[in-house]
Amino acid sequence: MKDRLYYQDAYTQQFSAEVMTRGTEGDGTPFVVLSQTAFYPTGGGQPSDQGLLGEVRVIDVEEVDGEIHHRLSEPLPEPLAQVEGRIDWDRRFDHMQQHAGQHILSASFLEVADAETVAFHLGKERVTIDVRLDELTAEVWEAVEQRANQIVLENRPISARFVDDEELATLPLKKQPTVTENIRVVIIPEFDYNPCGGTHPARTGEVGMIKMLGWERHRGNIRLEFICGWRAMRDYTKKQTIVREMSKLLMTSDAELVSQTERLVAERDSLKQSLVEKERLLLEGEVRQQLTLASQVGNALILQLTFTDRTIQQLQQFAHQAVAHAPDVVCLLAATGEKLQLVFARGPEVDVAVNQLMKDTLPLIEGKGGGNPAMAQGGGQPSLPAEEVLAHARKQLEASLS
Repeated sequence: MKDRLYYQDAYTQQFSAEVMTRGTEGDGTPFVVLSQTAFYPTGGGQPSDQGLLGEVRVIDVEEVDGEIHHRLSEPLPEPLAQVEGRIDWDRRFDHMQQHAGQHILSASFLEVADAETVAFHLGKERVTIDVRLDELTAEVWEAVEQRANQIVLENRPISARFVDDEELATLPLKKQPTVTENIRVVIIPEFDYNPCGGTHPARTGEVGMIKMLGWERHRGNIRLEFICGWRAMRDYTKKQTIVREMSKLLMTSDAELVSQTERLVAERDSLKQSLVEKERLLLEGEVRQQLTLASQVGNALILQLTFTDRTIQQLQQFAHQAVAHAPDVVCLLAATGEKLQLVFARGPEVDVAVNQLMKDTLPLIEGKGGGNPAMAQGGGQPSLPAEEVLAHARKQLEASLS
């Protein structure tokens, strides 16, 4: 492990190394293996480092059959036998904060709720842990978060070292190691002893604030989302900006923002309900007026109408109102737009299957649709004028009514 500088000192940002192997991955990505490296490879829930080898970008790092593959944006210049490596420190330190924060949060869950962590993922924006817990109450949430941040503020040392079997047996591990060789333990004295191969800061204070963001049930456990350090600071700044802008828009204080929003939501719902009722009354008036223009064919009325920019749902609402007012009516409705929408409906006193009428009409517009004998709907290409399509349907309807 002496060639892995990130284990010797997680704060190493630059190093020199010899190029031992050049190669190409199966997907065509060039890679190199170095005599030593400070680039941490993906593993244990932590993403890899990125950075530069000379002037070439390191885009990914992974251990493959015991070798550290540095995957590159382009091949290293061929004569180059020795390189200067430089890791992306902001990315590395962010991962150190989040990973150490996970240790602290997981140990806090174990201490407060006797709930072990069974999974960990360090994402680009958020970090998650899966905790073996049936339910996360507000009381447990607050107690765990407070305990975790207490450990941060105490600025306890964080150490990491490889241990042999004899020392391993003396440590109060929170979980058993998943490997049998090169076992490395991360220690926060009198709080957390955890087998881990990740990178961590030297003290808990460097983790910064640990903030839990939300949770959901996942495969019988609780999946918890959280962030630490600079991520938490950026998140707080963004949310504070949102609160400030919302307060300005609503002309209220931060403290009154929730109650003011609740009042606006209640007003919106009331206005929406009032609007629905007014639209219903307007539609009812429109339907009554249009029914006076319906044509009598046998024992039925035929109401043939073409609208512009109405949705198929609005056509259906019109048809429902029409057959409710006139049980002997047959509606042939169309709406023009990007598509030609059709709704056919008949009242209970008319013995016509409008779904069959729709089926016979839709081929004119290369359309699709469906329905039942009382109401059918469909749509297709506006390849023919709506009036011509409805005239075709009306001709078939009149034949069935005669």
